[in-house]
Amino acid sequence: MRKIGVELPEDLVDAIKLPLGEVPMRLRKELAVRLYEKRLLGFGKARQLAEMSKWEFQRLLGEEKILRSYDSEELEKDIESLQELESE
Repeated sequence: MRKIGVELPEDLVDAIKLPLGEVPMRLRKELAVRLYEKRLLGFGKARQLAEMSKWEFQRLLGEEKILRSYDSEELEKDIESLQELESE
């Protein structure tokens, strides 16, 4: 597994208007949302980066007023899921 880290100058970290303990997670969420918005990450990977459930990340996108892209592959998966539910 490849990992990357970002080092920020102390004064920059201090300038972020959040309690210090909240900064790493908030930066992960912000990065996930922006990468998703710019279509650099798909929904699943972006929510993984944000360490959020599907529903939590969907809510976050709504709060940020970011439209969810929905491609034909996701549609097919949803149709398959509905068909499985109907057959139960």
